[in-house]
Amino acid sequence: MLADSALHVPATMTEEEQLLRAKLRIRKRRIVVNILRVVLGIVIVGSWQLTTATGFVDKFNFGQPTGIVTQLQKWITDGTAQGPLWKQVVVTLEETLLGFGLGMVLGVVAGVLLGTNRLLADILAPYIKALNAIPRVVLGAIFTIALGLGMTSKVALALVLVFFVVFFNAYQGVREVDPNLLANARLLGADRRRVIQGVIVPSAMSWILASLHTAFGFALIGAVVGEFLGSTEGIGLLISSSQNTFNANGVFAAMVLLAVVALTAEACVTAAENRLVRWRPNQSVDVHI
Repeated sequence: MLADSALHVPATMTEEEQLLRAKLRIRKRRIVVNILRVVLGIVIVGSWQLTTATGFVDKFNFGQPTGIVTQLQKWITDGTAQGPLWKQVVVTLEETLLGFGLGMVLGVVAGVLLGTNRLLADILAPYIKALNAIPRVVLGAIFTIALGLGMTSKVALALVLVFFVVFFNAYQGVREVDPNLLANARLLGADRRRVIQGVIVPSAMSWILASLHTAFGFALIGAVVGEFLGSTEGIGLLISSSQNTFNANGVFAAMVLLAVVALTAEACVTAAENRLVRWRPNQSVDVHI
């Protein structure tokens, strides 16, 4: 009887205990990471404030954290020279989202199309490389001249920046599809459209979603650069106006606004990615050297 009961005593932890311990370890690590992030931010901002307050760094040229906060408060309460602050943020965000959405759709479509058509890819390859090699500032100037100072030129520049990032990832993702999956799909009688929808696009989805994190940042850059080159409103115009009046605090205040927008968008993209690829196992590993 004692022997039988001894056989039922687990020698190791159960799966539930292992899962609980793993969750606690992840939670503990997240807390440590967040604390270290806050400490690093305090050190950077504190050092900046201290060096400018003591005169070791010229605050006229490099700004000052307290001056940046004061500038943001002034913009929020009194507005900017171009109008209310919220309107400048909304305009830039609208240009960014339009450029991001259009560039993402066109990039995915072009990447899948050329990835599945070798002849077409070979024909268009030199033209795509040539267009990608053109400096984006030059394109921004061209769009400003051709499309005017309105929203269209900013959306066009953001679209171009997003397009190439998404296109190259989508194209490479299509080329990396397992040939065995394609062969099995064809053996089961799937036509070209079903192969693309059921095999190629889902297989390349990880590549496509990975590009979206970078793509939104490029869309924001495109919108701001377009506004900087010529516009009537937007965060880029705030940066340009602050530069023209030698207001370093205004430049940094606009950068803070851009950072908030970028971090918020990054969180949204990450949440969307986690929802779309729930089936994908967590393949990240810690490398200890």
